[in-house]
Amino acid sequence: MSRLEILRFALRGLAANKLRSFLTTLGILIGVAAVILLVAFGEGASQSIQKSIQRLGANTLTISASFGGGGFGGPAAGGSRQGNGPRTQARQLTIEDAKALADPEQVPSAKSVSPVVSTGSATAVRDGASHTISQLVGTYPSYFEATNKPVETGSYFVNDDVLAARKVMVVGKTVATELFGTANPVGEQVSLSGVPFTVIGVLKESGSSGLGSQDADDVAVVPLPAVQQSLTGFGALSSIVVQATGTDATTSAQNEVTAVLNQRHGITPTGTADYRILNQATLQETVSSTVGIFTGLLGAVAAISLLVGGIGITNIMLVTVTERTREIGIRKAIGAPRGAILGQFLLEATVLSLLGGLTGVLIAFVGTRFTVAGIEPVLVPSSIALALGVSVGIGLFFGGYPANRAAKLRPIEALRHE
Repeated sequence: MSRLEILRFALRGLAANKLRSFLTTLGILIGVAAVILLVAFGEGASQSIQKSIQRLGANTLTISASFGGGGFGGPAAGGSRQGNGPRTQARQLTIEDAKALADPEQVPSAKSVSPVVSTGSATAVRDGASHTISQLVGTYPSYFEATNKPVETGSYFVNDDVLAARKVMVVGKTVATELFGTANPVGEQVSLSGVPFTVIGVLKESGSSGLGSQDADDVAVVPLPAVQQSLTGFGALSSIVVQATGTDATTSAQNEVTAVLNQRHGITPTGTADYRILNQATLQETVSSTVGIFTGLLGAVAAISLLVGGIGITNIMLVTVTERTREIGIRKAIGAPRGAILGQFLLEATVLSLLGGLTGVLIAFVGTRFTVAGIEPVLVPSSIALALGVSVGIGLFFGGYPANRAAKLRPIEALRHE
């Protein structure tokens, strides 16, 4: 019996029980679709987080105080203990710290240093229209490059604006839209807590991460002295942003920054630092590793449904063999070889599994067109190949026992079966 004839018999057997064949494929279909979709959502979440980190700059270090502080310029709420000695008064970050980090002899791996004062939220008013800005940042011009915030319209402020404490501001897309609509805001004045600021630029749209974080475009950036004079007073910094000379230099830059701050803050080798450093490159690697593990676990959980589908194939094929025992006996009595019977039922199981797998891929492809909880799923080709390969393997493995049982039937016993 040729392979074509075996295939024809297999397809004829499946067509004789269409509803049963359809229900059998459901387990494989659900399993394949679940594996592909969960991996796609995991990959989408990973890429979304990576983009959020990259918006901050892939080669930046963000230094902040590691204790609860007393607001802008207020006293520190905690201290640091050096070894087993007495607790010492913790120091907040200051302009002098930033100037020390900007010294190329002490921190040669730093490309730029940007002291930052952030007021959290601030209300902006313009011609009766008001908007509460999520984040008002006072800093230096180098902040724009370090945090990957390019200007789309107008320009950012320069060092002369910082030295003269000019009240100018660069706003994000959300702020520009809320206060000016579709009009060009460059050159217009905006009042912040009663203090007039002139808009000189609009940042390129960043967008949010899609994971529940705040709108990255709801921001206004002004010269550091201007925000200190008008809103916060001259006190401690909220943070210091250090841009390394390259991505491969972030580790050395972190070591140099640590050495300088430890010396300035009186932190001994056995003491606890009163600051913390966020390394964007390290964070990116950690997030990638964590999300990769999480995605693998999701895929493994979804793969259980493939196993359940395989068990379903075994049960249905055993029923099929029982129902067609007399047919098997007749075919073997007229000379059908054992391999033909084995191949037919094995092929039936494999075709059922493959049909379920292909349908599952189609459903998964449609599912990845939708955004769920702010996450845009990203189809991973390797997950499709793996899911299809596993579905075919399940058909061969779980269909093997029923097919082998059918092939071993003796013609006399099969013909006597009721």
